[in-house]
Amino acid sequence: MSAIGKWPDSAPRRAAVFGATGGIGRALCEELARSGCERVYAGSRSAGDWTSEAITPFAFDLKDEASIAAAAGEMRENPPEWVIVASGVLTLADGTGPERTYKRLSAEAMADVLALNTIGPALIAKHVLPLMPRSERFVFAALSARVGSISDNGLGGWHSYRASKAALNMLLKNFALEMGRTHQHGVVVGLHPGTVDSALSRPFQKGLPGGQLTEPGRAAENLLGVLGALGPTDSGKVFDFAGVEVPA
Repeated sequence: MSAIGKWPDSAPRRAAVFGATGGIGRALCEELARSGCERVYAGSRSAGDWTSEAITPFAFDLKDEASIAAAAGEMRENPPEWVIVASGVLTLADGTGPERTYKRLSAEAMADVLALNTIGPALIAKHVLPLMPRSERFVFAALSARVGSISDNGLGGWHSYRASKAALNMLLKNFALEMGRTHQHGVVVGLHPGTVDSALSRPFQKGLPGGQLTEPGRAAENLLGVLGALGPTDSGKVFDFAGVEVPA
């Protein structure tokens, strides 16, 4: 499936981005606002600094469920039609990067990666999915990664990151099945953005083949185009930036 050409005709009226000040998150907010989205809820730990009147900042912390619940409460009167979780971590704040061997595993580091890449997005789903309409199309998407695919794993390594994304993919599948019983028009998916020029990927960009690094603005257009083309039969799956399904 190629969905890129459908954007911005499929833009929602209201959207929310959790993780709005990261490279991809900021680009998603700016592209949504540029496309004519009436309101873009832009969430980050500091709420961020924005120039577009369409962007409504809010503060939240992935490790603080109360802040996530409060953010969802602020959106209740005018809920978003699309929710995108654009947060995530590959290298921790203390410099701990993805493990290349099981000998480097650390319980503390693994717990931090899972808290940010899996548990945080799950708690966002817990509080925003109840806001979604039963009789209209909605989208809930979270940034995943191709390395979270079990069947596509031919290299190993990056243990905590791979495990956190594989677990996220399973949760998205679960949420899709549960929502599908009552919300027949809903779309719950994971997104693989490719290698985007951002703080997350910067330590790993050296030696990338030409053409494999995407600017955040282009990545945002690609991902939003994919979301605009997906339907209920796609719910529970993971798609890459070109709209191609990533194997489980």
